[in-house]
Amino acid sequence: QVQFVESGGALAQPGGSLTLSCAAPGFSLDYYAMGWFRQAPGKEREVVSCISYSDRSTYYADSVKGRFTISRDNAKNTVYLQMNTLKPEDTAVYYCAADITHSRCPSTIRLYDYRYWGQGTQVTVSS
Repeated sequence: QVQFVESGGALAQPGGSLTLSCAAPGFSLDYYAMGWFRQAPGKEREVVSCISYSDRSTYYADSVKGRFTISRDNAKNTVYLQMNTLKPEDTAVYYCAADITHSRCPSTIRLYDYRYWGQGTQVTVSS
């Protein structure tokens, strides 16, 4: 069964940076748009960012726009999330998943379209 493995989460200070990685051993990301999501305690899972397969077009939630950068290396079947200028409100478990319906990030991103969720990686932003 395919399951993504997220890594790179850690404790960071406000204003700091982290880079998350996501891959699934033996699984090709070809033709899938890929998304990063997060879930804070007591809150629903929300989309953070999406990157399209071929043209690398991207989507960012307003809350992270200008601070986070999503990228992908299709040759390595890996997706990254560079997080800068971290804020306490970025504290959450971060997940990646594949959009099985779209190769290009749609204007409306639906969790329903995403599969192969991993266990997530914890990001805690605190001084």
